[in-house]
Amino acid sequence: MEKLTGYVEHIIYRNADNGYTVFQLMAGEEEITCVGIFSDLSEGEHIEAEGSYTEHPTYGKQFKVERFEERAPEDAEAMERYLGSGAVKGVGLALAARIVRRFGEDTFRVIEEEPERLAEVKGISERKAMEISDQVNGKRDLRKAMIFLQQYGIKTNLAVKVYQKYGQEVYTVLRENPYRLAEDIEGVGFRTADEIAMRIGIRTDSEFRVRSGILYALQQASAEGHTYLPKDELTYRTGRLIEVDAEQIEKQYMDLAMERKIIMKQEKDGASVIYASSFYYMEANTATLLRQLDVSYEVAEEEIAQRIRHIEKSTGMQLDEHQADAVREAVRNGLLVITGGPGTGKTTTINAIIRYFELEGLDISLAAPTGRAAKRMSETTGTEARTIHRMLELSGGVEGSAGFERNEHHPLEADAIIIDEMSMVDISLMYALLKAIAIGTRLILVGDVNQLPSVGPGSVLADIIRSGVCHVVMLKKIFRQASTSDIIVNAHKINEGKEITLDNKSMDFFFLKRYEADVIIRVVLQLIQQKLPKFVDATPYDIQVLTPMRKGLLGVERLNAILQRYLNPPDQRKNEREHGGVTFREGDKVMQIRNNYQLAWEVRTKLGLLTEQGLGVFNGDMGVIREINDFAESLTVEFDEGRMVEYPYKQLDELELAYAITIHKAQGSEYPAVVIPLLNGPAMLMNRNLLYTAVTRARRCVTLVGNENTFYEMVRNISQQKRYSGLCARLLEQ
Repeated sequence: MEKLTGYVEHIIYRNADNGYTVFQLMAGEEEITCVGIFSDLSEGEHIEAEGSYTEHPTYGKQFKVERFEERAPEDAEAMERYLGSGAVKGVGLALAARIVRRFGEDTFRVIEEEPERLAEVKGISERKAMEISDQVNGKRDLRKAMIFLQQYGIKTNLAVKVYQKYGQEVYTVLRENPYRLAEDIEGVGFRTADEIAMRIGIRTDSEFRVRSGILYALQQASAEGHTYLPKDELTYRTGRLIEVDAEQIEKQYMDLAMERKIIMKQEKDGASVIYASSFYYMEANTATLLRQLDVSYEVAEEEIAQRIRHIEKSTGMQLDEHQADAVREAVRNGLLVITGGPGTGKTTTINAIIRYFELEGLDISLAAPTGRAAKRMSETTGTEARTIHRMLELSGGVEGSAGFERNEHHPLEADAIIIDEMSMVDISLMYALLKAIAIGTRLILVGDVNQLPSVGPGSVLADIIRSGVCHVVMLKKIFRQASTSDIIVNAHKINEGKEITLDNKSMDFFFLKRYEADVIIRVVLQLIQQKLPKFVDATPYDIQVLTPMRKGLLGVERLNAILQRYLNPPDQRKNEREHGGVTFREGDKVMQIRNNYQLAWEVRTKLGLLTEQGLGVFNGDMGVIREINDFAESLTVEFDEGRMVEYPYKQLDELELAYAITIHKAQGSEYPAVVIPLLNGPAMLMNRNLLYTAVTRARRCVTLVGNENTFYEMVRNISQQKRYSGLCARLLEQ
């Protein structure tokens, strides 16, 4: 490690999000370009930096700063330079010169200890004197806090968040209960807080640690889709996590309940369950709001029948009895669920309901959970559909607590709202949607209950149907046009557990029998690069590989590395960035893997004119990397509809390659063709529900490659991972 001492002459670049800074340091007579992470750095500051010289391929020799300390300016010239640099608001070069002329080398002592004396300088009032002192002392306090936090392994950008939250209380918080960080600060999890606590010397069986471990176990469960856990399972999970016995864990439940951090429930079946408070109130309030919307409208049977006949005649639609029943129920009820598999006429039913409501003069809004699903809804109905987030007018916020402009105080202005792909909607999005719907507005929820449940917590669609408290129409008939597609016919056979013939005599459903992982991958590549693009009239990028697992020989991680090598190989003209063991390259197909309500996007014309902008990129959104910029430390992705999003390098863990994706991540999406490699996997995962979801993602062609015995086992396997959700129970309580 080398040391440099000097003053910051000029800041060339600074990333406000992560503190990455490029600046010129005057060390004696030499001007040196330095780079590093700095919590707060101003031109004119005198610092001592430790680090090493590196050679940047574009910008040449740089000094990479690993750690630094601020040094008080040592002479009058340095003091004047610092005060006049802009580091202290309201003090320019001229005023800085007057202050230093008045107090000389005693300037900083006066600012810190006798700030009222600054008023002796012409142009400084007593109020301004105190403001100058507060700024200088604030910067000094921040530096001290940074050094204190870094000794416990807290990195600079996190240390800034911690200091912004607690200020001078940071010392007390860390020494007494560092687990508060996990509760109070976004981006700090239990693991981070636990590491800090270990360094500080907090006991492993401390009450703070046990309580934080319980809340973390509930948080982890929500990431698996659960809104609560049975008490015994929560105790087991927490014990495994923090290695503390059950008695010590269960002692803390009552205290957490009294603090309203958890809700303990005795369900009707006698089970004792524990919720994180937020999820309990989401489910309870969702149940209340659903019941409030479930009002009846008296409309004569003949009037409805006459309207349906008019719609059929004017549009050429021919509704079967279930579809006509769905239209009747939509007219007579404030809340309706329509469910059915592929080819059962959900789109025709939606169109008939839209036409009926238009004849009534009602204002209708259509929405779906993802951009792709909304786009498909627009195309099939001829009516504009938006994502639910856009309809609610997203205003930013952290994961799980998005802010929406539309809410109970500013409800949606619609007489009827139709939501498609409801199986994808989790409890938090459902609650946000219901808060924005005024009583008297009709709500129609459409989806396939046999699809996989939402990625986020809850089983909203399944719970509503299972509760039996609102009107549900199930569409069962496969229409003649759909019955010519083996994708649709076989999807229904899979769902019903019926035998499927894999003889490849189909025009859109194929099974290529292969029994070794590497052979399967070679066939997958051949399909994507040569066979399928012409067959379905699409590009290789439009063809999606869907796999059951993340890990393993045919898991997402290995498949993506191999597919990237062949579909977007290294090229001197393409910039790259390695992050977390993954190489991102310009031209790569990528996916956002968590909801980020704060990420800004914009749409521009070819001439660069801004036409639209907004916030929010969501779990499952797919796009292509258009630019990787090492100087700006950012990567730009183009998502659907030309939405351009810039990711700082520190946020690249929100992206992953998407040549292959898990079947779970494909929910709500439709592709011209899908390729599904199948070999083996855990029984809880390799089930009928997963296979059904994968097959129904394809529009024109499904090709499975692998072991036919695995396919048949999946059709027979009806076991699904149990998802703990309580909306059904809350609806029945109402």
